[in-house]
Amino acid sequence: MNLPNKITLFRFCMIPVFAVVFLLRQPWSDLTALIIFLVAAFSDFLDGYLARKNNMVTDFGKLMDPLADKMLVSTALICFVGIRAEFPAWCAIIIIAREFIISGFRQIAAEKHVIIMASWWGKIKTVVQMIMCVLFIFTIDAVWYSYARLVFMWLAAALTIISLADYIIKNRDVIDTSNL
Repeated sequence: MNLPNKITLFRFCMIPVFAVVFLLRQPWSDLTALIIFLVAAFSDFLDGYLARKNNMVTDFGKLMDPLADKMLVSTALICFVGIRAEFPAWCAIIIIAREFIISGFRQIAAEKHVIIMASWWGKIKTVVQMIMCVLFIFTIDAVWYSYARLVFMWLAAALTIISLADYIIKNRDVIDTSNL
């Protein structure tokens, strides 16, 4: 197993650690959860960079790297719905539903021996979602911070829908509609 794939597996291991720390609700929980989340988010950049730079792109990485990102963000969103009253469930539902749809698409593609890599819309969406998560993990009692949270929440929801539409349109040939 190459280094980028090991980094992806490391990110998977960070997800339950993040959730437990965030949900403990101790005075140190938010800052510690933020650090864990940032390390996990940075590992997403790092594994992709190393894989491309060193020509270590693998089918495992193409499938598991986006899954690790989805799991990290989805875990954070579920935690927010339970802990952060200002984070609406509808936003979590939109983002998580998109991930289920894309995962279904990827599974159908994989059965046809087609690997679908993430698009630029998907990458931008992931960055915006991670920024949004950072803003909801660690709180600052300031009006500008509340507005920043709202802007990134709405931007994340919009980019989630745009990236879903882009993904479906670009990969519609993966779905056999002749039997519908």
